Amino acid sequence: MLTPFDIACPYCGEAIEILVDASAGDQHYIEDCQVCCRPITLSIRIDADGDAQVSASSENDA
Repeated sequence: MLTPFDIACPYCGEAIEILVDASAGDQHYIEDCQVCCRPITLSIRIDADGDAQVSASSENDA
């Protein structure tokens, strides 16, 4: 099941929505910002309750 999350782009600061599949476990991937098209490094951690925690950083911060 895909869950929507709102994050702020680390480059342009715009709020964008990403979809996270919590059933896939912890994840680390790059997705382009829908506004400025720069690469955002996303880290998804699934806690013991199955809830996703999402962090976004620029490629230089990763």
